[in-house]
Amino acid sequence: MPTPYFQFKQFTIRHDHSAMKVGTDGVLLGAWAQTPTTTSASSIMEEEVKEGVHILDVGTGTGVIALMLAQRFPNAQIEGIDIDEESVIQAQENVSTSPFATQVSIEKKDFRNIVFFSKKYHLIVSNPPFYQEETLGGNEVRDAARHTMSLPFEKLIENAAQLLLPDGYFSIIIPYQSAPIFISLCAQKQLYLTRRTDIRSTERKPFKRTLLEFSTHIHSTTVDTLTLYNPQNQRTHDYANLTKDFYL
Repeated sequence: MPTPYFQFKQFTIRHDHSAMKVGTDGVLLGAWAQTPTTTSASSIMEEEVKEGVHILDVGTGTGVIALMLAQRFPNAQIEGIDIDEESVIQAQENVSTSPFATQVSIEKKDFRNIVFFSKKYHLIVSNPPFYQEETLGGNEVRDAARHTMSLPFEKLIENAAQLLLPDGYFSIIIPYQSAPIFISLCAQKQLYLTRRTDIRSTERKPFKRTLLEFSTHIHSTTVDTLTLYNPQNQRTHDYANLTKDFYL
């Protein structure tokens, strides 16, 4: 039986009731995503960033990404949303027992309908559902959390584009093979790739995941790779450095 919780350096994530468990994908995104800075933002964005950063975590699950971002960005207010009630309840509990309870709020909301969102965001992050319908496993709650039928890429991109502030960022982790179509769909909604990290478990394995960052304006694009484990099955220097503030 899997452990009912995952211990990070500054907070604990319980995931025994959530539709999604703590996994490498979410941790990578939480450690990798960035907010607009005064060195890269417009003059309008500079004033907004000084007043505080607003972040939206779409499909928050256990709340792990929201809490990681709260730890990394002390001047940020993070909203985590999910359609699964049990996940929302558990994420709220995880937030309430963390040092970041004043920074993070968790609500049951459906990102497919953004009429209920009252603000725009400097950063939107998502570890979205991405398995196709033919791989459904029979568990209705978990299937909804992991399959594109619950939040198609097109709808995710369309609504993210509408809710981003000028010069804001949209960051996501998806399967490596889905990256070309996802980048194309984003460009159709005037979201432009600024950063990409392709991820593989070891040097001998193919790339499995891709971290992507988009902006509402065209910038130069940084592309790199990340290998998670060395031949001794230990975290590589790059992986350990990326997650050093979180993993014990």
